[in-house]
Amino acid sequence: MATTFDSPIFSDETAAREALESVRWPTGPVCVHCGCTDHVVRVKGVKQSHRPGLLYCNDCKGQFTVTVGTVFERSKIPLTKWWMATFLLCSSKKGISSHQISRTLGVTYKTAWFMTHRIREAMKDGAMGLLGGPGSTVEADETYLGKSPKSRKSAPKHAKPAPQVLSLVERGGNIRSMYLDDKNIRGALTQHLDDRSRLVTDGSNSYIGQSDQHESVDHSKFEWARGDVHTNNLENFFSIFKRGLVGTYQHMDKKHLDRYLAEFDFRRNTRAKLGISDTQRTAIAMKGIEGKRLTYRGPH
Repeated sequence: MATTFDSPIFSDETAAREALESVRWPTGPVCVHCGCTDHVVRVKGVKQSHRPGLLYCNDCKGQFTVTVGTVFERSKIPLTKWWMATFLLCSSKKGISSHQISRTLGVTYKTAWFMTHRIREAMKDGAMGLLGGPGSTVEADETYLGKSPKSRKSAPKHAKPAPQVLSLVERGGNIRSMYLDDKNIRGALTQHLDDRSRLVTDGSNSYIGQSDQHESVDHSKFEWARGDVHTNNLENFFSIFKRGLVGTYQHMDKKHLDRYLAEFDFRRNTRAKLGISDTQRTAIAMKGIEGKRLTYRGPH
């Protein structure tokens, strides 16, 4: 019986490159230097200096391939492995560790770690407009990646506070999560929430005054839902995220936390319930590689 892994994009470099070109340029190659579409030609021949898939723009005289101007630029990793790593990350509900990627693809752990972070960068939502609007309901809730101050009975002296994450989900729409760091909840809501939305939260005072239509449930009194006033969608999301944190990733550095959150946001926004298959989700992630770069070069 044929499986998804029988696809040639996972084993044939030419097929992988052609698939990436069709995702990035559905109507044909576009020059990454000048934007020309009519005078782009393929460089043919067998010269060693010719990179596979090399394209030439007769307008600006520039050369490029499908990976130029993307998170894959300058990568020496075969595109077949990029497709496989992206598929594995897109099809694993609670994520997949870099160690597992390393073993599956036959690359070093460091390479696998770089790959997964570049793929997470591609998963980031490029359109960061306000969530919600007139007639829309947005749930907002925060969680701690560790013991919450509300439930922690005692903490060691000088203990660092647990990282706090805020998530907003528009009912019938997308979710957006962020590491609060030095941003408070009010500042994050001002930046990401359309104040004309109906805002549904728990009983935290941080949400008061953020919307003219604000309703809340009081979890401290064991009130979880009152009609359609609840934050159950976010509670479900946090449950999956924390299972991924504990069972798969075990540790997330604060400086990379936004990328991990983007990964879980992406899978939730392209979930199977919306009719999106693992293969389609992978193609959507690959579409997001354009216009992004991610390098990890330390200071010289």
